[in-house]
Amino acid sequence: MKDNKKRETVKPFVLASVMLAMFMGAVEATIVSTAMPAIVGDLGGFVHYSWVFSAYLLMNSVTVLIYGKLSDLFGRKPILTFGIIVFLIGSILCGLAESMRMLIIFRLIQGVGAGAVMPLATTIIGDIYSREERAKIQGYLSSVWGISAIMGPAIGGLLVEFVSWRFVFWVNIPLGILAIAGLWLYLHENVEKRRHNIDYGGAVLLTISISTFMFLLVEGGAQFSWLSSTAGILISVSLLAFLLFVLQEKNANEPIMPFNIWRERSIFVANMTSLATGMMLIGISSFLPAFVQGVMERSPIVAGFTLTAMSIGWPIASMISGRMLLTVGYRRTSIAGGLVLIAGSILFATLTPSAGPLWAALGSFFVGVGMGLTSTAFIVSIQSTVSWEQRGIATAANMFMRNLGNTIGAALLGGILNSRLKAHFEENAAGKGENLSVDSVNLLLNEHKRQGMETGVKSLLQEGLTSGLQSVYLVVLIFSLASFVLILALPKREQKTINGGGM
Repeated sequence: MKDNKKRETVKPFVLASVMLAMFMGAVEATIVSTAMPAIVGDLGGFVHYSWVFSAYLLMNSVTVLIYGKLSDLFGRKPILTFGIIVFLIGSILCGLAESMRMLIIFRLIQGVGAGAVMPLATTIIGDIYSREERAKIQGYLSSVWGISAIMGPAIGGLLVEFVSWRFVFWVNIPLGILAIAGLWLYLHENVEKRRHNIDYGGAVLLTISISTFMFLLVEGGAQFSWLSSTAGILISVSLLAFLLFVLQEKNANEPIMPFNIWRERSIFVANMTSLATGMMLIGISSFLPAFVQGVMERSPIVAGFTLTAMSIGWPIASMISGRMLLTVGYRRTSIAGGLVLIAGSILFATLTPSAGPLWAALGSFFVGVGMGLTSTAFIVSIQSTVSWEQRGIATAANMFMRNLGNTIGAALLGGILNSRLKAHFEENAAGKGENLSVDSVNLLLNEHKRQGMETGVKSLLQEGLTSGLQSVYLVVLIFSLASFVLILALPKREQKTINGGGM
């Protein structure tokens, strides 16, 4: 009785620590997207633009499953602490980068740490709160995105304009330190101590498979032909590594991806939908600031606030979703979210330079609402379907699929953008005596260079960027339609808990 009272007393402090850790990751997403045009303007290398996101997302995607499994084996607290420390080291190094290549390498390190933050923070909430409480607490967790959405772009824009883009990576340091302190003071776990067989082989094979596939998507059509031998080798290595990964997981004593959880229809649909929505999110958040600054010629602060609308809609919808889950069920809640995602995607697919930033912000808001409704429903449903021993990996698997969608989306959509830009300049620049490349877009993202450009060259660059991003957002619309079809396949009744567990 005394222990139960003590656990209830520390719950708010654990929740506050978890929210700090999540805020650290959420702010990172909004600030870096806002600062990217300034970073490219300083370091150059627009052709590597998508790699700044892809490198981070690659390691995030790979490590999220490993962290999820390790947390089931050794507890949430030590694994989350390790992830936060690595994330902070990567953040410090990113702020010291002197070239785009250095920044990409340091983003890999940052991504290794980030893989622990979101899934384990969410898993801890699943551990300490009941199913009914989780539906409400998800609203608090999602409010982190709203707060970071308001503060992130504002702080990022101010730092870029008045200090330096380097500080956008360093604002995480005090947040991470406070989160670690709170976890070790208030989170107390009882983890069974026994010898474990860590699935290193599965981790290596998964890394190889995703890395080669992502490299193919980013560079295919730009550095080498899709039909070249290089492309053939990359896709072969990726497929072979994935097949070996599946075999490894079936034979491993403690696999990093136990496939039995995927047999549950609700988990399978939730994870596949998260893959599709992950592709959507990265296509919007990665390239929207470049469009608002380079084509609409607005300031970094305005560009940042077009993304803010997404993170404002997300927590509002998440709180509504928590109530809807208890009244109409997770399937109807998810369907409502899927319809709103389609509406937001249509707004982006019809976005033009003359529409202005308000149109872009409205599209962001709709996408945020759709994500708030669906993601909350998925997490609560998944955590209620599995026992404690699988809650970490089940939550991580859903995060992994969304991160994998981010990774594939950043690579695929970045490749589409680069290919469209290259084709546009080859068709239109030569006839006007201009020698433009994909890296010429750097000029648009530097305000001083943009103002000093000839009108004809600037128009040509802006038309190319507009054409490329319209192609990107048409693909985003296709992803939203695919996610809705998947949502319709959700079972009409709640699934029973796997392995009988729960709280």
